[in-house]
Amino acid sequence: MIYLLEDDSGIRNFVTYALNNSGLDTESFELPSDFWSAMNRKTPELILLDIMLPEEDGLSILNKIRSDDKTAGLPVIMLTAKDTEYDKVQGLDSGADDYVSKPFGIMELLSRIKALLRRTAKNTENISLYAGDICICPAKHEVIADGVKINLTLKEYELLLWLVRNKDEVFSRDTLLQKIWGYDFSGESRTVDVHIRTLRAKLGRSGEVIKTIRGVGYKAEGRSNDTENI
Repeated sequence: MIYLLEDDSGIRNFVTYALNNSGLDTESFELPSDFWSAMNRKTPELILLDIMLPEEDGLSILNKIRSDDKTAGLPVIMLTAKDTEYDKVQGLDSGADDYVSKPFGIMELLSRIKALLRRTAKNTENISLYAGDICICPAKHEVIADGVKINLTLKEYELLLWLVRNKDEVFSRDTLLQKIWGYDFSGESRTVDVHIRTLRAKLGRSGEVIKTIRGVGYKAEGRSNDTENI
């Protein structure tokens, strides 16, 4: 998930549409207060942050993000109409990972987002993820549940990893099919149900973190934002 904080409705709507249409789930906000409310519910993978904003300027928001242990490592790209060398240096010195000046081309922005996400993915390979009694170590491709190593098939592992990485977010069966099996997968949504059932069986009592949301789909819940360097 990408969060975009931009008060210009034209830019906000265009960027949100373009990113979602490119397969990058994006939620946008006009006001910092709405952005902070969303941050309290869920931490995104990347933030696109304007500097000139109502309520609170972007550099102040960036400083708060970098000063919080839970969000200090979040990749942030600044979007701003300011184009002087001093402004760029100020943004980067405040902790921004990249800086894009308005007006910008959407293809350039997409390229920078994907490059930053790739770098971030490499840096997070040595981070363990937690949900309840479940610990996932991506670097070792290992799952521990209630202290016991669990052997999962590739798709079971990928499904569990996706749910835990996006804790408390509900995903429909169709969305999970697209994310885990791919857009060209010809199977039915029952495939997801079967894998959820086998996952719960293998995880034992720890499988209770995987919740069924009737009429919607599935989610994982547990300790929020718990990570540990290994």
